[in-house]
Amino acid sequence: MYNCATATSYGMDNVIEKNKEKITATVKKIIGFMNLDCQVEVREESGSDSRATLVSVYTPDNVRFIIGKNGQNLKAFEHLVRAILLKDNDGQNIILDINDYKKSRASFVVEAAKQAVTRVRNTQKAEVLTPMSAYERRIVHMELASYPDVATESIGDEPQRRIVIKPYP
Repeated sequence: MYNCATATSYGMDNVIEKNKEKITATVKKIIGFMNLDCQVEVREESGSDSRATLVSVYTPDNVRFIIGKNGQNLKAFEHLVRAILLKDNDGQNIILDINDYKKSRASFVVEAAKQAVTRVRNTQKAEVLTPMSAYERRIVHMELASYPDVATESIGDEPQRRIVIKPYP
């Protein structure tokens, strides 16, 4: 999946390509220790206030042990990759996803939150969602910010931190 384009100049493109190559090599080496084959796709994404490096790993093998219960192993794997590449990533956030787990989990969490909004609208009573990671809570807060008749807030302490959806006063 990942093809390294050769940069013709020693400008920013060359630095980005070298970072991509280093990220790809690091991820493949770690997964190689698990005797798994994988394809790695690295892309840069720029938002309004930040840049991120998205690393998508695809493997045909059973990756439940890499992802772990509720994505705990994936979170640790992502932390390890960030720590290894800390000095090379220029303060950019590295987001690691395996077999689109985070993407599908985000869709599931948003759908569950929308169903909870429907129940909150019908009953006019607050509803507490299941515990989520900070990444998932952020997605839910951003998604539900466009709903003018409900408010959201995070309560509790990690790892049991969760979102409360309540009717807007």
